[in-house]
Amino acid sequence: MGGSFDPVHFGHLVAAQDAMEQYRLDRLVLIPAAQAPMKAHHVHATGHARVAMVKSAVDWDSRFEVSDFEVKRGGVSYTVDTATYFRTVFPDDELYWIMGGDQVSKLGQWKDIEILAGLVEFIYLERPGHAAREAPLVPSLKLRRCNGHLIEISSTELRQRLHLGFSLDYFVPHNAIEYIQQHRLYRT
Repeated sequence: MGGSFDPVHFGHLVAAQDAMEQYRLDRLVLIPAAQAPMKAHHVHATGHARVAMVKSAVDWDSRFEVSDFEVKRGGVSYTVDTATYFRTVFPDDELYWIMGGDQVSKLGQWKDIEILAGLVEFIYLERPGHAAREAPLVPSLKLRRCNGHLIEISSTELRQRLHLGFSLDYFVPHNAIEYIQQHRLYRT
């Protein structure tokens, strides 16, 4: 499951857990992007800080792993490159890419989607306020819907809360909040 995780929040983690449980996944790797290709804005925290935040949020839970592959690689993070890397690491495993339902209609715009569709199956979760649209016609594209808990939280909203002096409690795991505070992230 990739994303900016800027910052990580319970919406990300509940979606990950829902996909893991519904599809009985053996492991789930959270992959902070160096720079997401379809995001108009740049990330606010460094890649290393976002990897550390995600690790602090899930380090107690052995079901989740965190990969710094995209951050170490740098530049724009294309899913096809990441999937190719994980295919070499796990050559015999079934690979899934977990994403929000709002991305389904955009899959045709993803870099090398035909190659990517041959590497992974997609699991999508509906995001509040973003109804999934029809998937593009891409040969070998496999989509699986995850019936999960839909939590309406956005990282943009959380950065705004910090700007206004509001708490991140009940939105972000406590260890990640401590990391944000200790490293004075998202200060304007």
